[in-house]
Amino acid sequence: MATVTGGNRWWVYQRERFPLLAHGPLILAFSFSAASYSALARGAAPPPLAAVAVAFATSLLFFLQLRIADEFKDAEEDARYRPYRPVPRGLVTLAELRRIGVAGAVLQLVLAFALDPRLMPLLAVVWVYFGLMSREFFVREWLKARPFTYLWTHMLVMPLIDFYATACDWLVAGAGAPPRGLGWFVAASFFNGIVIELGRKIRAPEDEEEGVETYTVVWGRAKAVGAWVLALSATLACAAGAAAVIGVTLWVSAVLALILLAALALAMRFLAGPRRGMGRRFETASGVWTLALYLGLGVLPLLLP
Repeated sequence: MATVTGGNRWWVYQRERFPLLAHGPLILAFSFSAASYSALARGAAPPPLAAVAVAFATSLLFFLQLRIADEFKDAEEDARYRPYRPVPRGLVTLAELRRIGVAGAVLQLVLAFALDPRLMPLLAVVWVYFGLMSREFFVREWLKARPFTYLWTHMLVMPLIDFYATACDWLVAGAGAPPRGLGWFVAASFFNGIVIELGRKIRAPEDEEEGVETYTVVWGRAKAVGAWVLALSATLACAAGAAAVIGVTLWVSAVLALILLAALALAMRFLAGPRRGMGRRFETASGVWTLALYLGLGVLPLLLP
């Protein structure tokens, strides 16, 4: 096997652990929609490019930092059960990843200061929660024994990141408080985070790996798939509430309802007879759902008359 050196190491790392071609469009939709929805809810013009750029770059770095934190949290299990991953096989080191995470935080701080220094306290709130998550809230074993609690406590970072991205609009624009309806929007982000997390950890029996605690292993196939469908439904309900504030309830609800029906069909096929590789369809469906959610709330209203 050829040795991977220099900058190629990082290309391979991002391809395997943080694929920009897959994550980039989703994070762009996520961050643009946050800033755009905030402006729409305020009855203002679309947010300036600078606000969108800072929201996107900061969100991208947040999600990269979450991936890096996972490398640290899973280091022992990866070395034992998943030696093919970049860190245990020696492609990159934890020390190198730590430096990248810190550099990302410095860049986030610079961007916040450049756009509006009032963003810095909100940035600090996300950092504090991120730090607690990285330490598993200092109760790692207790959380690991309670998968549902582990799930929702870690997904709370999603609305925090989303709220920060919205602040790149409303706070910078001088609004005294978040606009009406923002609670529905960040709640949709919370449940959508659960959709993504569940979707990437639903697998057919043939695809399960030793030492990998997927939700189909921890909860069983029926409960894991049922939880995914329930999270989709909760996201739809919150998205409808957010859409009502900006006058696009019918459009958003109709599009998401159609995708939900397709998701239900996938769920029933999987429960009736899971086949090798079929679990990946849940991850793909979660990505399509995410794009539809954020494009529907942040982009579609800009295109409608």
